[in-house]
Amino acid sequence: MKLALVGVGSAGVRIVDRIIEREVQTGRNFCNGNMLVFDTTQEVFEGVEHVPEDHRALFGDVSPRIDENGTGGNPDLGVEIAREDVHEISRAFDTLDFTEVDGTLVIGGLGGGTGGGSGAVLLEELQTISEKPVYALGVLPEADESDRAALNAARALPSFVEIADNVVLFDNEEWGSQIDKAGTELEYDEDGETDGESKRAYDELNRTIASHVLLLLGAGEIESMTIAENRADASDLARTLKTGGVSSIGQATQEIDRSSGLLSRLVAFVPFVGDDEGPEPTDAVKVKRLVKDAVGGRLSLPCAVDSTERTLVVLSGPPSAVSRKGFESARHWLENATDTVEVMAGDEPRPKASSMTATVLLSNVTAVSRIDEMQQRAVSVTDEFDDEDEVDPAESEFEFV
Repeated sequence: MKLALVGVGSAGVRIVDRIIEREVQTGRNFCNGNMLVFDTTQEVFEGVEHVPEDHRALFGDVSPRIDENGTGGNPDLGVEIAREDVHEISRAFDTLDFTEVDGTLVIGGLGGGTGGGSGAVLLEELQTISEKPVYALGVLPEADESDRAALNAARALPSFVEIADNVVLFDNEEWGSQIDKAGTELEYDEDGETDGESKRAYDELNRTIASHVLLLLGAGEIESMTIAENRADASDLARTLKTGGVSSIGQATQEIDRSSGLLSRLVAFVPFVGDDEGPEPTDAVKVKRLVKDAVGGRLSLPCAVDSTERTLVVLSGPPSAVSRKGFESARHWLENATDTVEVMAGDEPRPKASSMTATVLLSNVTAVSRIDEMQQRAVSVTDEFDDEDEVDPAESEFEFV
């Protein structure tokens, strides 16, 4: 699947930058040069390395309500500023060639005023100018981040779900163990300052997100790729995402030991893979186990797997390492685990790869305790921030689900 990439807010800008970097590293043609990043302050673009300057757009920067901290974490201000500059935003979209892609992916941190507030306006505008699907990738704040971040995310999420054709979520709380803040008490600030150690730690998370996105949504877009027997294609992804709602991604990787023959031995790269004792598992068992680990390990959004409406699994690695029997067995296992018969599957052959990766998309998951907890917390602090915000809460486009 080829997608135009649109990043909004500092988190969205950085994630798009890392996706472009990874796209080049893996030889994919994922966005076909169609990328665009937005923010209200020029400072956000200073760390951008892979998005060209003519694909960076400012909005609201001349407003007296925007200072060095951008929207200051106020999503209502983010909405208002984006609406005031909607014509400038629309002109910036002229940079994108929608005829060259299968859809658009808007990326933003839902805990920020720009990512969560302005992001919803960008989604609306894209839906009016593009006939192709407009998806969203939203990043949820960690549980120990501010009440403001939790409130913003809880208010932004319903708008994203209503406007976008599907919303893939990454939960910073779930991935917190990968984010070493080096003892600092300064938390991540979507619209303000973040210290150097935290920036490096969050950059690792952004690289992880980029890897998940490319191995799933960019499957099959490697220019020199071997023709697959069961190639993952854009139509399978579009059908899976057509459910709408909120979706989660699972991924597991195993390194291949080539020293004694391809797939003679798989060395676990993820938890609970492989046994130290007993006979060597067959190739079919290894493939099935890899898919099970992708679902049973760390999901981008923790959820009840059996609340999934539709599922897609992509197996990426050397063609000779893919057991057809194992793939079919894994597919049947997924049907039982997700309680749905709508399970699609595809390959991404990478003959020179030294590892095999299973990436699973769980589309329209409905049992997500993390979202419930975030909304409950947001309700408890709503009055505190209603008094502070410049925009009348009664006029806000955001509402709780």
